[in-house]
Amino acid sequence: MRTVLEEAAELTRAGQPFALATVVWRQGPSSSQQGSHAIITADGELHGWIGGACAEPTVLREATLAIADGAARLLLLGTPDQFGGQVPDGMTVVPISCQSEGAVEVFIEPVLPAPHLVVVGESPVAHTLAGLAQVLGWRADVVRSAEFAAGEPTAGERSMVVVATQGHDDEAVLERAVAVRPAYLGLVGSRKRGTAVLGYLADRGVPQEQLDRVRVPAGLDLGPTTHAEIAVAILAELVQIRASMPVPAAPAVVEEGGCRC
Repeated sequence: MRTVLEEAAELTRAGQPFALATVVWRQGPSSSQQGSHAIITADGELHGWIGGACAEPTVLREATLAIADGAARLLLLGTPDQFGGQVPDGMTVVPISCQSEGAVEVFIEPVLPAPHLVVVGESPVAHTLAGLAQVLGWRADVVRSAEFAAGEPTAGERSMVVVATQGHDDEAVLERAVAVRPAYLGLVGSRKRGTAVLGYLADRGVPQEQLDRVRVPAGLDLGPTTHAEIAVAILAELVQIRASMPVPAAPAVVEEGGCRC
């Protein structure tokens, strides 16, 4: 259990999604033990113990789905006969083909990282946007242009990056940002300014496919707005994009019969 919790803490610090599976009930013969835990990563790796080769594929599949849709689930790996045919509300029965008559009840809880927003610049828009994002429980970093161009803070493919430098080092910041390939990349500025910056980067050899991902101007189009309203428009666009992101497909898992639960 200590090893599982330590790994959970490491994944949380790294901002990686995972699911925690716990055996809350068992009926022998079964190799599972009540209170056993396991972590399932987003790419389908299981660390820990929740049962043998009969239970594990089902838990892997359901945990991956839980990570994708963000919903916890309580599973009965067996048949409704274990409850006299009366399955408790909220429980999903997943028949598994085992030679034994054992059954396992597993609770799967997804642990999803908070959205990560990196706002580059020291403008009023930058600080207002970061503050609004933190109200939503997001991780928000406000950094100077030079710091971001030098590689700080760490931004990755799950991060959302907004360049709000108001013309200070836009080109250098965007060149580094497009290389990161974040989930979202927006530039605060006019379309005219955006065309000039992107044209400069294209002349420097930045692939057009990367430049096409830059949203200019960042945020929903609200017409003439104040700095605070621009920040609201950008955050609204980020929320909208997150809500429309497709749910990743779970990897195929083959359940094998003739094994011990």
